Amino acid sequence: MGKVIVGTTMSLDGFINDRTGSVARLYPDLDELRKTEMLQESIRTTGAVLMGRHAFDMAQGNLTGYEYQVPIFVLTHHPPEGVIKGQNERLTVTFLNEDIRSAIVRAKSAAGENDVTIVGGGNTAQQCLSAGLADELLIGIVPVLFGSGLRFFENESIENIRLEQLAVMESPSRTDLRYRILK
Repeated sequence: MGKVIVGTTMSLDGFINDRTGSVARLYPDLDELRKTEMLQESIRTTGAVLMGRHAFDMAQGNLTGYEYQVPIFVLTHHPPEGVIKGQNERLTVTFLNEDIRSAIVRAKSAAGENDVTIVGGGNTAQQCLSAGLADELLIGIVPVLFGSGLRFFENESIENIRLEQLAVMESPSRTDLRYRILK
């Protein structure tokens, strides 16, 4: 069975967006990002994606060209109305109004032998880490400083999580760190 991998990108000073809520400086060149070893490996091994509503909203209802062509599960209390562009026989979107454990079970079922990758903002990832549901942590660090914004690691419930380094992947615009979560 695949792993549950929590992934995010942050500034060097630990923020996943700036004080205005923007992530633009973290993703200055999406074409370059798609060529990184980290993302290529993630695309190959991911069988389903789980994200929160805020992460979903960043695509503005258009998943055309989205790197993960797998079932996507979005945790939300309020599913959006309207058509989602980019869905196909592999990329489907399901909105879930349930707890993190149930959402992980659904995503694992869809992923089969592949991994479930949790992407985007802090809330869904923090829920998964706090509940002890994640197997690995994948952190991309971009050499920018925000000074303020939304911190990814701002949750006391994760202070006892122990990590084992698995890989460091460097590319021109970022450094990706992969850790196993010791249980």
